[in-house]
Amino acid sequence: MKEISTPEQIREVAYTFRESRVLLSAVELKLFTVLDKHMMHSDEVAEKINSDKRATDRLMNALCGMGLLKKVKDKFYNTDLASKYLVEGKPDFMGGLHHTNNLWNTWSYLTESVRQGSAFKGEQNKEDKQGWVEAFIGAMHYRGVKQARIIATMLNLKDVKKMLDVGGGSAAFSIEFAKKNPSLQATVFDLPHVIPLTKSYVEREGLSSRFSFIEGNYLSDDFGKGYDLILLSAIIHINNYDQNKKLIHKCANALNNNGRVIISDFIMNEDRIAPYHGAMFSLNMLVGTQCGDTYTEAEMTEWMTSAGLSNVERKNTSFGSDLIIGTKQ
Repeated sequence: MKEISTPEQIREVAYTFRESRVLLSAVELKLFTVLDKHMMHSDEVAEKINSDKRATDRLMNALCGMGLLKKVKDKFYNTDLASKYLVEGKPDFMGGLHHTNNLWNTWSYLTESVRQGSAFKGEQNKEDKQGWVEAFIGAMHYRGVKQARIIATMLNLKDVKKMLDVGGGSAAFSIEFAKKNPSLQATVFDLPHVIPLTKSYVEREGLSSRFSFIEGNYLSDDFGKGYDLILLSAIIHINNYDQNKKLIHKCANALNNNGRVIISDFIMNEDRIAPYHGAMFSLNMLVGTQCGDTYTEAEMTEWMTSAGLSNVERKNTSFGSDLIIGTKQ
């Protein structure tokens, strides 16, 4: 939990938006990418990114102050950190910052969202916002690959012949599970405008022959049956309590005997204060969805048991989103 104990710290928190906006604007303008392997005057950069020369110079000076650029004799260049993580096309490029930039817009309406109790101007899952969707899926993939590798080592996957990845996005988790178990066949369920992106990620890994895809709405459309494992990664926080209860029941009906439903998400303490990032994320759902939230272990366990799942257990990970697992006996 974050500790704020002085007026100076209050002021510091209030002003942190400035650094965030400087970084996100620089990424949006592709400034670091233009500078890659070059030393350039701000006027040259402005010409390449089609921006105002004076304003670009001031932005780049601020980036120097933040430690992301260096300046020598009026010419700028990327620091090693910026070169590795902020240049598009490089292996470690933090593409998720494009999604963070989109979140800036929804978080700007937090006051209105608190007043009315749901997203004031949510952008999520709109087919006419394909750029938003691509940035979101890219961000989730960047994070998901690392998390999936950890989770794959925590689970016994040797008896899993068929799995369902609900709202699987880029299929980051089912891809890693498939790599861990060469006999596993995976089905990814997601919205019609997401599945083409899913297929491209699967093709990139050379795993198309082991994947199938279902387009639809996971709250209303059929999953099929015969699964040994159903994964709900970063899904329950989009829905309200009753929707999740019905969703877990639907998953349980699609399982084979001894099959498992696995929830991967923030698991809140009963007071909902901790974990801190989960408390903040509940506000992210407030401004970005109509009814999303974060939930406690007791709530998730109740969904599982009411759906006839047993041996419900929690597994803690190293990255904040923990696991709740229920088994169909």
